[in-house]
Amino acid sequence: MNYLYETHLHTSQTSVCGESRGRDYIQAYKDQGYAGIIVTDHFYKGNCAVSRNLPWREWVNQFCRGFEDARNEGARRGLDVFFGWEETFDGDDYLIYGLDREWLLEHPESARWSRKDQYRAVQQAGGCVVQAHPFRQHYYIHQISLAPALVDAVEAANAGNHEQSYDALAMRYAKKLKIPVTAGSDIHEVSQLEAGYIFGVYLDKKMAAITDYVAAIKGNAIVGLKTSPGRCDSRGNERVSLPVEILNPEGRDTGEDLWDFLVI
Repeated sequence: MNYLYETHLHTSQTSVCGESRGRDYIQAYKDQGYAGIIVTDHFYKGNCAVSRNLPWREWVNQFCRGFEDARNEGARRGLDVFFGWEETFDGDDYLIYGLDREWLLEHPESARWSRKDQYRAVQQAGGCVVQAHPFRQHYYIHQISLAPALVDAVEAANAGNHEQSYDALAMRYAKKLKIPVTAGSDIHEVSQLEAGYIFGVYLDKKMAAITDYVAAIKGNAIVGLKTSPGRCDSRGNERVSLPVEILNPEGRDTGEDLWDFLVI
C-alpha cells in the first residue's frame, strides 16, 4: 500500500499570499485520499505575514500559527499534519523539512542565513533542503538561480507553475544531477484542491514524523509522484527566457557542465 502526501502548502495565517486557513484544508485533503500534508509557509525572507519587528520568540510563535491550526484540525479529523517552511533568496525558493519550532526558537540566525548557511545548518540538524519550482518564470522573478550543491532534491512537479515546461526542465535538471525529485501543489487556497489540481508524493510507509520524509528523500525512497498526465515530460522546445546563474557552495560558477540539458 502507498501513502499520498502533500509537500508544499501555504496558509493565510502565515503567508501573505495564502487565502485559506490551515484548518480549511483538512477535510478536503482527507476526501482526496491523502494520508497527510506538510505545511510550508513562507519564511523570514519570503512572503511571510508575520511582522519582522517582533522579538524572535514571538515571531516564531506567530510563524507556526498556520501549521498549528492545520495540525489541530487534522488531529480531530484523522489527517496527519507536519511542519516545514519555504525560504526565498533572489527569486529562488527552498523547502526545508525536518526541523521544528523548538529548533527555530534556538536559532534566530536562521533569519539571516545565506544559501550555504541554510544547507549546512539544516544538514547538521538532520533535515533536508529541496529547491522549489527551480525553473519558474514569472513577473516577480528576475533570474533563474540554481544551487545544485546546496540541495538534497528538486521539486520537479509544482501545480502552481503556469507552464508545464517549467516542470519538464526541473525534471531534466534533477536527472542530470542524479538527485531525488518531489512534487507538491504549492497550494494557497482550498478551491485549488476542490478543483482536483493538486500534486504530491507517494511513500510506501506511513509517516509518523517529518523525519520520515527526510529519510525518504535522502534515501531516494519516494515511490511515485502524483501529477497531471505528462506533466514532467520534455517536448524538446522548453525555453528559459531569464538570465540563469548556477551556484556552488562557495559562490557563483559558470555551470557549463549543466548547460547541455537546457534548450535556450
